[in-house]
Amino acid sequence: MTEQAELLMSRSRRLGRIRLNRPKALNSLTLSMVRLFTEALKTFARDDEVAAVLVTGEGDRGLCAGGDIRALYDLRDGDKTYYRDFWREEYELNALIASYAKPYVVVMDGLVMGGGVGVSAHGSCRIVTERTRLAMPETGIGFIPDVGGTWLLSRAGGAGVYMALSGATVSGADALAAGLADWSIDSGKIAELSARLHEIACAEDVRAVLAEFNHPLEPGELSQNRAVLDNLTAEESVEEVLTRLAEADSAFARRAAAEISKKSPTSLKVTQALLRRATNAATLRECLIREFRAACRLLERHDLYEGIRAAIIDKDKAPKWRPATLQEVSLDSVNDILRGVGSTEPFSEAV
Repeated sequence: MTEQAELLMSRSRRLGRIRLNRPKALNSLTLSMVRLFTEALKTFARDDEVAAVLVTGEGDRGLCAGGDIRALYDLRDGDKTYYRDFWREEYELNALIASYAKPYVVVMDGLVMGGGVGVSAHGSCRIVTERTRLAMPETGIGFIPDVGGTWLLSRAGGAGVYMALSGATVSGADALAAGLADWSIDSGKIAELSARLHEIACAEDVRAVLAEFNHPLEPGELSQNRAVLDNLTAEESVEEVLTRLAEADSAFARRAAAEISKKSPTSLKVTQALLRRATNAATLRECLIREFRAACRLLERHDLYEGIRAAIIDKDKAPKWRPATLQEVSLDSVNDILRGVGSTEPFSEAV
């Protein structure tokens, strides 16, 4: 076994294992983890003895809660090169996962947020449990749903629009309903599932094992409010989405509108613009490059650091957004963010 402090890579019989190993930090990703993860997948892809790959998070709190945004706040007045490099390589990892030729089995137990969605929801065999809590909460810190989040959520219809704008945390059942997962198992069966996967003889055995362990979940909030969510589209403006929710006149719709209204107005408008473009995108890579451009530009914006301050540093939950309202966010400002800053982009290609 080859061990690293932040990521564990091993092979047992015909199964490759990748374990995120920062349990005290909810397995949040670092650049070194991204690089080790990428190399592990490439190593397993070249190894004919490996039939499938299993990805899990160490500890019992979650697969991965995203990236280390506290460190980003500490760099607010410094050189941001690390984060441009981090996002570039992270997004390339997301694309590698999406195109991986061998079964990519990932257990999305506990918290799965931001970058955690990127290393799970692009996989071919995505497993949730009754403990799964999944979210793309970026608009609440002045950022955008990245790691291919706009690609994933634009394909989830109105539920995806709601998740992207509100940053809502959803259940495993909701992740299944939104097309972000494929299977559900009892969290108490994870160790047994892992043991069974170690016994596979070929890639074709994986789905039979997963089907054996599949344990249906009760419908979640997204399914229960499908009639409201189906009226939301990526083609509408954020203001129109809020109007649709107001017209729905239900307790869920009122909560949804209230949550969206708390988020960074700039992030909301940029997110909706990215969702609109993602709806017509031909490939995940197109979305990742657009997200990268916006992410790098947001590194220079007030809302990102103010959002982190309010959520993580001071924890007062009272960010002072600039601009403070949707009406004050101009189309020119949104387009400027979408253009990016000219940093070297993922995949070294233009879209």
